[in-house]
Amino acid sequence: MAERRATTAPPQTVVKVGSDYYVLASSLGSRRASQVLANGRSFAVFETAGDIIDSPLEALGFFYSDTRHLGRFEVLISGAEPYFLNSYVSDDRAQFRATLTNADLGELGQKDWLPRNSIRANRGWVLGDTALFHRLTLHNYLNAAVEIEIDFYYAVDFADVFEVRGLRRKRRGEMLSPSVDGSRVELRYRGLDDAVRSTEIHFDAMPSEINESRAVFALRLEPGENRELECRITAGGESKSYSSITPSRASNFGEALAERQSELAEFRREWAVISASNNEFATMIRGAGVDLTSIVARGDRGDAFIMAGVPWFATLFGRDSIITALSVLPFHPQIAVRTLRTLARLQGESVDVARDEQPGKIVHEIRTGEMAALGEVPFGRYYGSVDATPLFLWLYGRCIECTGDLQLADELWPNVERAIEWIERWGDRDGDGYVKYLRETPRGLANQGWKDSADAIFHHDGQLARPPIALAEVQGYVYAACMDVASVASRLGRDSVADRLLTRAAALKQSFERDFWLDREGMIALALDADGRPCRVMTSNGAHCLATGLVDGDRAASMCKRLLADDMYSGWGIRTLSGKEKRYNPMSYHNGSVWPHDNAMAAIGLARAGDHAGVLKVLAGLFEASEKLSSSSLPELFCGFRREAGLGPVPYPVACYPQAWSAASVFMILQAMLGMRVLGFERRVLFDSHLIPSWLDWLSIDGLSVGAGRVSFVLRRSPNGAAIEVKEKSGGVRVEV
Repeated sequence: MAERRATTAPPQTVVKVGSDYYVLASSLGSRRASQVLANGRSFAVFETAGDIIDSPLEALGFFYSDTRHLGRFEVLISGAEPYFLNSYVSDDRAQFRATLTNADLGELGQKDWLPRNSIRANRGWVLGDTALFHRLTLHNYLNAAVEIEIDFYYAVDFADVFEVRGLRRKRRGEMLSPSVDGSRVELRYRGLDDAVRSTEIHFDAMPSEINESRAVFALRLEPGENRELECRITAGGESKSYSSITPSRASNFGEALAERQSELAEFRREWAVISASNNEFATMIRGAGVDLTSIVARGDRGDAFIMAGVPWFATLFGRDSIITALSVLPFHPQIAVRTLRTLARLQGESVDVARDEQPGKIVHEIRTGEMAALGEVPFGRYYGSVDATPLFLWLYGRCIECTGDLQLADELWPNVERAIEWIERWGDRDGDGYVKYLRETPRGLANQGWKDSADAIFHHDGQLARPPIALAEVQGYVYAACMDVASVASRLGRDSVADRLLTRAAALKQSFERDFWLDREGMIALALDADGRPCRVMTSNGAHCLATGLVDGDRAASMCKRLLADDMYSGWGIRTLSGKEKRYNPMSYHNGSVWPHDNAMAAIGLARAGDHAGVLKVLAGLFEASEKLSSSSLPELFCGFRREAGLGPVPYPVACYPQAWSAASVFMILQAMLGMRVLGFERRVLFDSHLIPSWLDWLSIDGLSVGAGRVSFVLRRSPNGAAIEVKEKSGGVRVEV
């Protein structure tokens, strides 16, 4: 059968992500259901029947190290697409399975006629490091032998992930001559960076025909017979990104599945186990942990971090990794430890304008694809985020408090000192006490906070703010960093550093309330522009200042009311921007959508301000959104349309899933709901909570690490709040309400 011709590509819609670096969303892609497997720096995205469709501007395919190593992999049964029955990703995210059957084949009543539903075709996919394994299992349900052909069509474009996102390149490298040998095909590409990237497609049986784009298997299936065909697709190359990873030891699908299941089980053992009386809520928590476990990546030197999200941010992001680690800190402190060590190793060392780098600054993003290697995008090792450095310090302080690990505190202290110096020298260049951003390279991100869209920071009249810009939430991160690092400094006997940080924090608190507080709005400004003029815009950014303690008292109470007012709270969560603002658009990336991690930070802020009912409102909205979205954990974001009875939230067209800080958001909200704090040095777990939702009778946490000790306990809802029953403890741990 001749290969099917590709249809004309549908028109593309630009969806902003970042500054000049956007994602093109095809109308076809927005209608396509997909499934995802992830494993460290590898991920694979399939359409729902298990095929990888040749669609260049969709994130379908097998990707490793920011390169698409498989852009098409489709199966036909006797020249026809099989019927789709169902598909799912396993509960542990180790494999993707799809069940198909044959279409009506041949002429009705003729000898070669094969009625539909005669052959069951089960497809399985497993992702192991740099190898993707596929298994097709056929079963003949007819009472007669069947002769069929199985066609595999495959192709590779070796596209950089930024090309898939929509960036056009003036030139590309060259495809090299393919190698076809028996049951093996190797496709290779020499990039403009002179690196050769390769994909090997290796079948476990000898095809009757094989070439660079197609393999054909002519099969005879006896009545009731099962037949398996397996294929291994391996990503390879000459660059450091490929040589630094140990290839999977598995030689077939079964071995790869066992290897991946074992690896995921090992990662899960490090978590405290959380269970709940509400099965749907327990499923959400379990799914979030599984999603986070699936995107753990190991670094070149044995360290580890959690990738930001699939497909667009499948790499290390300083800000995302830190907020994820903060979110899960009490339940998995080793994620924080590994994240801190990884970021410390990559800390800025010199002034490099092309990378927005200065000494002591924490990295924003690491990319390893061809376009980054050539400098076509500036993100090879890019430092253009204003918040990663104070967030690093905040995580350091919280992590040391939680673990009680002074050895770690001392190990990382040189990095802490350099980060403090960056805040004082580079972050606050004019000495007014505020940390600001101004991109050094015109090719970098124009906005360098978490809302990094080009149109995200503006004044009430819609006019964009002029840099350098002091974002509200960044000052909150600096305040929290000063307070928590000062505590560690005192324990290390560095009293002068502690005093300096506490003095800076006190001065920041005083000036912030003077310069950022908006009396008329009962809220703080989004930012101060280059002229010190406040952006009088109602956004969610202020919630981060509540979470860090920079705003408290009556002003904090006023902010809680504003965050939960109808123009901000959609019914599913707090929007990034009020529905009354000029730039409000519920379908935008940062100007009216709902971000779970942003809501989790708001929940911490609401709890700190004493608005426990507000915490439960945020939790309920996101929990119900998760159920309606039918995802095991929450996606990166969803649209901010007002909730309507009987309908679910509207997905954002190119949101990442799984996505680290969104999956982790439920753990941060749990901390907020329980008023939970782990004090490792004192071996105490503190709870300051008055409400548990009416739909939750009990919550159990087992194996919680508290310094050198551990504790397991159950919290039960009671008329007076939460009653705690300690089940087991070791190392002198105390639990206090």
